[in-house]
Amino acid sequence: MDEADFDLPDCLARIRNGEEPAARALFRRYYPYVAAIVRAHLPPRTDEEDLCQMTFVKAFGALDQYSGKGTFTHWLSRIAVTTCLNQLRFEKRRPEVRRSDLGEHGDLIFDHLISSTAELPDGDAAAAREVVESLLATLAPKERLVLTLLHLEDRPVSEVAAMTGWNQAVVKVRAFRARQKLRRAFAKIQTGDNHES
Repeated sequence: MDEADFDLPDCLARIRNGEEPAARALFRRYYPYVAAIVRAHLPPRTDEEDLCQMTFVKAFGALDQYSGKGTFTHWLSRIAVTTCLNQLRFEKRRPEVRRSDLGEHGDLIFDHLISSTAELPDGDAAAAREVVESLLATLAPKERLVLTLLHLEDRPVSEVAAMTGWNQAVVKVRAFRARQKLRRAFAKIQTGDNHES
């Protein structure tokens, strides 16, 4: 199918009949459009090209649902945005921190934290806080809150219980579990074992 004389209804009919050249022509024609949408909604740890391809796979699979009443680009854009949002939800459910996420300075701070008991130089406190916040971001909101209040703000358990409405036993259990998860996240970064399971 020649790109110069692209006819969308004819192309869609050919794709529905299983003609691969028509599918390739549609892909070439609309890839820049889909890529721009994906770029605007790209989740942090996802490859742009992967999401574009996922969008087209879903579009080809749902082609019978396109009625032709609205514009094809609008229909395709909804699939692209939904694909990005689903990937973002997936990443939020399975957060992880990679060493590369820490940046060059954060990586040096991380090395210092695991290899030395010496105090960090004053200028590195902000970078150390970023490393800690990256690790805290892997926790559920309640776990993040309890560790922030107890360890970053140095509040006693009784005060955290009063602030949150949880009893002191719940505060201690949540903090214990959160620290365990934090240790696992820290160990994962340390060993470089960050691939998806």
